Amino acid sequence: MELTKTDVSPPADDTYRPSEHERERQRFRRSRKRRHTWISTLCTVVVLVALGAAAVASPGWERVQSLFLDGAEFRAAFPELLRGFWLNIQMFLIAEVLILVLGLLIALVRVTKAPGLQPLRLAATVYVDVFRGVPTLLLVFLVGFGLPALQLQGTPSSPWVLGVIALVLSYAAYVAEVLRAGLNSVHPAQRNAARALGLGERQTLRHVVLPQAVRNVLPPLLNDFIALQKDTALVAVLGPLEVLRAAQIKADYDFNYTPYLGAALLFIAVTIPLTRFADRLQRRAAQRTWAETGR
Repeated sequence: MELTKTDVSPPADDTYRPSEHERERQRFRRSRKRRHTWISTLCTVVVLVALGAAAVASPGWERVQSLFLDGAEFRAAFPELLRGFWLNIQMFLIAEVLILVLGLLIALVRVTKAPGLQPLRLAATVYVDVFRGVPTLLLVFLVGFGLPALQLQGTPSSPWVLGVIALVLSYAAYVAEVLRAGLNSVHPAQRNAARALGLGERQTLRHVVLPQAVRNVLPPLLNDFIALQKDTALVAVLGPLEVLRAAQIKADYDFNYTPYLGAALLFIAVTIPLTRFADRLQRRAAQRTWAETGR
């Protein structure tokens, strides 16, 4: 059969081309965003300049500058502070792994329905209630000085090890509750679907429930670890030469508090990137929820 000229239609072009009205709206949005950015930046700079001018004009500024903002003192103390901060990083990394393992075990025990595990569920509940109720600093004192006083064989004697134990006991209770909330947030239909596909209980937990639970609670979990990074400074009361202890020794020796500012800057250098990463995860989680539910 011979095709006539009218039988041949041009190929469809599915490329989206916004209308002139839509392009105008996009230009307006971009212009408004740039204007808002400039206004926000200008207001921030004005406020910072005003605060700086007020601080410099205050009667005690010269004394504050000499005691807290001494450049020569900062340069002299910084190498020692950096070595001490490395111990804080080590304590944080070791404690983080142990907290995740212990917190996950406690969360799994608390969500299980097996009747024979009722004693373990009760013990896990008591653990969470007790160690969330005791201040972390008090727990550092109790573990750091009370555990060696028992004179048990194999008890660690290193102050930083005892401090890590106290941090793990404290933060595992918080992380366990976060993970338990994540496990409970996974819809039962997910578990039922996995079992219908032939997965066992352990396979369902490992491949279906846990990945979704961790994804749901990753932002608050990261916030707990940001707090943990700062609370490693509490171990200074036990005497290890971490950054806060190093700053205290240097400040007491020279009668100058600039080393404390140096220690604070080191913590800020780590916590601010972690905080921005946590904010990014929260925005992504909110966008994913909006895309899935349309709300």
